[in-house]
Amino acid sequence: MPRIDLNSTALEAATYQDELALLELEFHSGAIYQYAGVPAQTYQELLLAESKGAYFHSHIRNRFACAKIRPAEPKPSF
Repeated sequence: MPRIDLNSTALEAATYQDELALLELEFHSGAIYQYAGVPAQTYQELLLAESKGAYFHSHIRNRFACAKIRPAEPKPSF
């Protein structure tokens, strides 16, 4: 499952396992979530979307079962 870097203000990278219909998204915060049952077409549309963050909010978030794999990294305090 190759990691695809995304040109997005919200999303850092995506990986997709076609045989499992499993989408893994890494956010700039460092958090990683896996979304189950995501059709390959939805993944391809995400990659092609002009705004990946807007596409995520409209077509993926709250539409597929998800699991947090890694929490956001704490911001350094100075």
